[in-house]
Amino acid sequence: MSQSSLPLRGAVDLGALATQREAEQRRQSAMSGAPAGVVVDVTTQTFERDVIMQSQTVPVVLDLWASWCGPCKTLSPILETLAAEYAGRFVLAKVDVDAEQQIAAAFQVQSIPSVFAVISGQPLPLFQGALPEPQVRAYIDELLRVAAENGINGTVAGATPASSEPEVEADEEPPVDPRFVAAYDAIEAGDWAAAADAYRAVLAATPGDADAQAGVALCELQVRLERGDETGALRDADVAAAAGDWPTAFAALIAEVKATSGDERDRARERLIGLFAIAGDDPAVAPARVALASALF
Repeated sequence: MSQSSLPLRGAVDLGALATQREAEQRRQSAMSGAPAGVVVDVTTQTFERDVIMQSQTVPVVLDLWASWCGPCKTLSPILETLAAEYAGRFVLAKVDVDAEQQIAAAFQVQSIPSVFAVISGQPLPLFQGALPEPQVRAYIDELLRVAAENGINGTVAGATPASSEPEVEADEEPPVDPRFVAAYDAIEAGDWAAAADAYRAVLAATPGDADAQAGVALCELQVRLERGDETGALRDADVAAAAGDWPTAFAALIAEVKATSGDERDRARERLIGLFAIAGDDPAVAPARVALASALF
């Protein structure tokens, strides 16, 4: 299978679509609904069994991620939800690149999240970055089609479709905040400008809402990256933020605040505050806030 047989296209890495807490709630919900053996954590020791051998009967999708990676917190729940929905037609093998550097090196991973497929022991690049659910689903559907053409159309032993009415447990996580449903729908449709408007509507009703502020900033980041007309430090900061590299993003904007004045300085400051909202409680935020205050005063 050639790379061109899949609908490959460039994708920008983004931070979580909502807060880290909400992303984790989605992940836990997906994991609880996935049949046994459909989502597995892979190590160097288990790679042969869980990836190479398994790929002889079902396609294996490799999710290469790290705990510090903001975009990974967006993509992983999507992949896990699809793994549960497809009920054993593919295996989602998750690789922590920090813990499993040999695997990351073998796949020549340059940025994360990175997603590969393995069919009959052969690795195939799928995509990089946190794509919306419809695009991820398109990759999976095309992968299954190509796998079937190559005689790989089994299912994971013992896997059955997840129940459409999961049992409710006493400690079940709360649902996603309904105020953000319109924003999530717009994001899934790839309409980032509309998503930003939906978050702004929440802000109008509840000024100062941290989740809505983060949502607006994140959607504006995606719009800028798709537009591609930023230059200099502002562009450098956006690219670094999209990769979850907060120290680099913050440093670029703080340097811009120091080097400019007037409207340019205000623009860099406001951009930095938006990135603070997206980064949330990332350890890089606190020292960057101190550095910004020093640069301003």
